[in-house]
Amino acid sequence: MSEGTLHSLPVLPLKSSVLFPRLLLPLAIGRQRSLAAVEAAAATQDKTLLCLTQRDPALAEPAPEQLYRVGTVAVIKKLERAAEGMHIFVQGLERAEVVSVEQTEPYLKLSVRPLADPTDSGAEVEALHRAVLDQADRISQLVQPDGQATLRQILAQAPDPVHQAYLLATLVSLDWQKEQALLEATTRAEVLRLLHEYLAHEVQVLELRHKIASQAASEMGREQREYVLRQQLRAIREELGEQDPEQAELEELRRRLDEANLPELARKEAERELRRLERLPGAAAEYQVIRTYLELLLELPWNATTTDVLDVAHARQVLDADHYDLDDVKARILEHLAVLKLNPQAKSPILCFVGPPGVGKTSLGESIARAMGRRFERMSLGGLHDEAELRGHRRTYIGAMPGRILRAIRRAGVRNPVLMLDEVDKLGHDYRGDPAAALLEILDPAQNSNFVDNYLDLPFDLSQVFFITTANSLHGIPRPLLDRMEVLRLAGYSDEEKVEIALRYLLPRQLREAGLNGEQLVLAEGTLQRIIQRYTREAGVRELERSLGRLARKAAVQFAEGRSEPVTVRPEDLPDMLGPERFLHEAARTQLPPGVAAGLAWTEAGGEVLYVEAVLLPESKGLLLTGQLGEVMQESAKTAQSFLWSQAAVLGIDRRLIRESGVHVHVPAGAIPKDGPSAGVTMATAMASLYTGLAVEPDTAMTGEISLTGLVLPVGGIKEKLLAARRAGLRRVILPRENQKDLIDVPANVRESLEFVWAEHIEEVLAAAIPALAERMVGLREAAV
Repeated sequence: MSEGTLHSLPVLPLKSSVLFPRLLLPLAIGRQRSLAAVEAAAATQDKTLLCLTQRDPALAEPAPEQLYRVGTVAVIKKLERAAEGMHIFVQGLERAEVVSVEQTEPYLKLSVRPLADPTDSGAEVEALHRAVLDQADRISQLVQPDGQATLRQILAQAPDPVHQAYLLATLVSLDWQKEQALLEATTRAEVLRLLHEYLAHEVQVLELRHKIASQAASEMGREQREYVLRQQLRAIREELGEQDPEQAELEELRRRLDEANLPELARKEAERELRRLERLPGAAAEYQVIRTYLELLLELPWNATTTDVLDVAHARQVLDADHYDLDDVKARILEHLAVLKLNPQAKSPILCFVGPPGVGKTSLGESIARAMGRRFERMSLGGLHDEAELRGHRRTYIGAMPGRILRAIRRAGVRNPVLMLDEVDKLGHDYRGDPAAALLEILDPAQNSNFVDNYLDLPFDLSQVFFITTANSLHGIPRPLLDRMEVLRLAGYSDEEKVEIALRYLLPRQLREAGLNGEQLVLAEGTLQRIIQRYTREAGVRELERSLGRLARKAAVQFAEGRSEPVTVRPEDLPDMLGPERFLHEAARTQLPPGVAAGLAWTEAGGEVLYVEAVLLPESKGLLLTGQLGEVMQESAKTAQSFLWSQAAVLGIDRRLIRESGVHVHVPAGAIPKDGPSAGVTMATAMASLYTGLAVEPDTAMTGEISLTGLVLPVGGIKEKLLAARRAGLRRVILPRENQKDLIDVPANVRESLEFVWAEHIEEVLAAAIPALAERMVGLREAAV
């Protein structure tokens, strides 16, 4: 057909295929409109029709607009009729573009304009042509290593670069969308550029497939080679009379199983797994899994125990030698030993040591084990998020292992060790589970006799394990878990107790580690007290031991350099050896202006003296609170102000002063977060002093929660707070009357050095803290009468 002339041709829609000029394409015809179009074309002299590709192959009878606008004019070379349609061979003649629709029934007939073949040339076309041929060679090499020459011969039959491109697209079996893009390209450069891009992608895919196939073949070849060599090695060993290592291993496992004293259920499981192991080849992946499981079964101390040392006097001697004070804890251990002596079947208690860092919780567990003659194991739970760390992983997982509890029992080698679970208050939980929930079973004496680890999948008796948990605070422990433990509190040490601990335990230990004897380093009078007060701020003794260790090392340097006489450390030498003083505890202020009161606070590092400061804000309203106060402490301040406002007449406070002036309450130090209800009476006293203009006694401190009706409620941490008051030089302390029972835990020398005022109502606190206000309240009452 001549270029530019319009021709009317029947249309044959194609599904998922494209016909290129000069190429043959076999087609199966089944749709009615397609059959009618082929019949109409076959009835003409030149037997031509237009092949157009559908945009959507799923359409049964596509409309004209659902076909691409560029197709190929084709001639029917062969036609065979069949029962369900016909089979034809068509050969592409030239490209053509749709101009208009002439009819749609009984078949689609379109007016088309032939398109000329691209004829552009140049260096770019030549370069692209060569690159395409190189890609074709690479594809041929990957598909059929010896087919490169055959492909070149096929391409030589189509000397024109565009027709070669069409032929390559058909041979490579590109997607029909990519073939349609090639057919619509108007220049040789565009055709070759598109084909080069498509072939580059095909090369990448084929190279990856080739690499995967090569690796698979190599792996298979390696395994076959190992299998053959293994068979040959077995035959050689049989000829030499040597035993197969795998067989020897199985026999060793069988011997250990026969000698092991396993419970009946565990023995049945071990026998079953060993029979499975005997049927598996050594190279099987499951072989090592079963072998590891059997070794765990055989290594667990199902019935092995240590004999408890039930000598109470010996246990008391060991505990006293290792730890100073801690009488409550020592008494509880001795009670358990006495019970075991009278009832050997008694279950071990589950203790929870709660106290600040450095007071000896962990080392106390070791002393308990030594006093009872048991083995000791410790595991830290701090930051543990995964429940499987305690219960173990199921054996279906790769790298599965038993939980930490069973691993600790296996390391101990007996089923009745002392097992310390450190930092139980710092457990975490996330999507992997809640470890605290797993501890509910482990620490429950009614359940842990049949504890089932996910890996072991057999019940193991934990009832004879002496569990000890430690925590710095009870706030992070779930209530159900706390209910299963007997809580023993380890409070902080007083300065006198720290001096005794340092002289008995810490200093001798640091001297030994530094290679010194007790005569080479001497601490002068007051040195230890200065270290405790100015270089450490803690309830425990860890920092104190580190400071003593620094002194010992400084002395060791001098002896290593040739010194022979003892080193005496005086208080004035400490800045040179330990650096400048690090802490200055809040000392009692000699004079207090109106609006300031001394309070006592509990922290994890011990007790502290906190001064609550309040000032009036003229021409302002409301209550301003600063010093990083928590919600509970802020509520205490509001409660105190509300009480003073409601009782202004009784206390001699001008209500207009409260109504027309704001109050700013600040609690130093501002960088330290504070919270809790125990500052309620201190805030009430500071604001009462502010509103009345009367100063609080400077030698008096106080603590207690206040209610809206003025009741003084009990608080905790009394021992630490009294130690802080004594350390600061205060002489009088106001406490809630219900805390009178807590003085039993306070050292006698501390009790003797302080005067106590017991209060049930805030008016008693104000009367003791502000004597002038007490006189005023008496006068107001008499005037009212």
